[in-house]
Amino acid sequence: MARAIFDYTKTVLKKVSFDSQLFCKELEKALKRLLPYEVDELKIWLREFTYEKPELDVCLVLIR
Repeated sequence: MARAIFDYTKTVLKKVSFDSQLFCKELEKALKRLLPYEVDELKIWLREFTYEKPELDVCLVLIR
């Protein structure tokens, strides 16, 4: 079940990546609902996902 939430979170973040404010809002929600080890996995995924999307860099402050 927990893995499903993690995968769902990635799907949502991909879909809202067109808007940095919405992306930040969804990222905040994800950080509240994911388990600590899933947050670590999400950090890795986010670094890769936002590599070519500099407009989303402001949201990475939330994970540091």
